[in-house]
Amino acid sequence: MNIFRLAGDMTHLASVLVLLLKIHTIKSCAGVSLKTQELYAIVFTTRYLDIFTDFISLYNTVMKLIFLGSSYSIVWYIRRHKIVRRSYDKNQDTFRHIFLILPCVVLALLINEKLTFKEVMWTFSLYLEAVAILPQLVLLQRTKNIDNLTGQYVFLLGAYRALYIINWVYRYFTEPHFVHWITWISGLVQTLLYADFFYYYFQSWKNNRKLQLPA
Repeated sequence: MNIFRLAGDMTHLASVLVLLLKIHTIKSCAGVSLKTQELYAIVFTTRYLDIFTDFISLYNTVMKLIFLGSSYSIVWYIRRHKIVRRSYDKNQDTFRHIFLILPCVVLALLINEKLTFKEVMWTFSLYLEAVAILPQLVLLQRTKNIDNLTGQYVFLLGAYRALYIINWVYRYFTEPHFVHWITWISGLVQTLLYADFFYYYFQSWKNNRKLQLPA
């Protein structure tokens, strides 16, 4: 654990708390992509298959439980909560996320560090997380009125991954034999997907105007 990894974890946690705050207090999921949230639920489920078999630390276990619980809670709110689900814009959130899942499954079977069930599932979760934000970004492009909490949620998600890249660079120069190409490339692809959003987010912040993405 180093300061960059901890900052990345806390930023990731903050993104989830911001989204839950919006949904629970405002009772609205306007501007939130259910497709992206379902993809994240799949990501955490396949990544944390070892939660009850391999104990690393209390911190590690607690964070895994938080991300698993929060991802399924968000999906439940959008799908089942009698008030929240009314604000879900199904007509705009039309990204076919199955076309993200299937290629990631194939890629995980072909390119992995070890051909075992847990390893393939872990690798699949990395590939899927790299592209899971796409339905959300597409929805934001279609949405003319992006509220502050939704914008902050996406920004914090992108910042979390950027901090993890700094963490990997730090570990590469401080730990011998620290090389994880699959993790690095997946993380870099994920961060690059946020580049356009970051630009317009900072522009809106600098000019003190409402966040809008070009269609």
